[in-house]
Amino acid sequence: MVVSHGHYTKTQFVAAKIEDDEEEKFLTQECKELLLSLPRQKGWRTPYLYEFQGFWCQPKEIQAILSFQNHFISQESDVILATIPKSGTTWLKGLVFSIMNRKRFDVIDSKAHPLLHSNPHDLVPFFDQIPDLSKLPDPRLFATHIPFNSLMLQESIKNASPKIVYLCRNPLDTFISSWHFVNNLRPKSLPPFEIEEAFKMYCDGIIGFGPFWKHMLGYWNESLKHPNGVLLLKYEEMREDTVSNLKELAKFLGCPFSVEEEKEGVIKEIAKLCSFDKMKNLEVNKSGKSIKNFENKHLFRKGEVGDWVNYLSPSMVEQLSQIMEEKLDGSGLTFKLFS
Repeated sequence: MVVSHGHYTKTQFVAAKIEDDEEEKFLTQECKELLLSLPRQKGWRTPYLYEFQGFWCQPKEIQAILSFQNHFISQESDVILATIPKSGTTWLKGLVFSIMNRKRFDVIDSKAHPLLHSNPHDLVPFFDQIPDLSKLPDPRLFATHIPFNSLMLQESIKNASPKIVYLCRNPLDTFISSWHFVNNLRPKSLPPFEIEEAFKMYCDGIIGFGPFWKHMLGYWNESLKHPNGVLLLKYEEMREDTVSNLKELAKFLGCPFSVEEEKEGVIKEIAKLCSFDKMKNLEVNKSGKSIKNFENKHLFRKGEVGDWVNYLSPSMVEQLSQIMEEKLDGSGLTFKLFS
């Protein structure tokens, strides 16, 4: 592959090319050949994003999706947590892990709880992180950023119909969170990713697993058709009333909270254990590494609702709001932008 020099200096261009070559080392020949046939655009963190099955993905993500679609064997008892990146994935993993494992790990006397010593990404693997499925306890708990249509191309998932929980966040905050995250991971040899450039790409749908509106609508529409199979939650509503949403979530998962648990404060303790401030200040999340060797501290920035007001100009807000209105029109999916 050849990266256009664009605004790079010669040294930065060479660094980007080296990163591109390193990325290719881990790809199968099948994936390399597929990439040659796919539309591509400049990526946020990698030199290119490729349009695959209707969405923009990094090369290694495409390879992971292919492997998943060809080899994964689903079970009816599986639970899948789906998100578009930077929509509250880490938080959702912690909450669902705590709900489903509350008989094994007491959240009232929680000194030994796994979440105090492990990042949620270590406890709930992405599909492409799993070395040995036989070691996972039943019911198995997975996470994914894969769009719904690509998920349903996996025959065993289509047949087994596991429970799917989808968490979405208002796109203005998701954009800001994504932009900060990418700049934290960007090689020091490259210039900062300017917000104007990132914003244009985001509005054009060119972001990992984007366009964001297609990703959200895939799961939203399925949740309307099959509410017993797909539960859609909104980040803003979860932040505003965590307890009520956790009760709904536990009921959907088939392990509702009992009256005794509610009286004992189990739901509130789970909310507290998985709260942003609690997780951010744990040692494992200050200094450890989890997914793809990323530092855990970059997974916890603010977690606020409405932080976009500190970064987006009025014209940016108007433009993205118009896109949301146009793309989501008639779907019934709306977002509360402030808490």
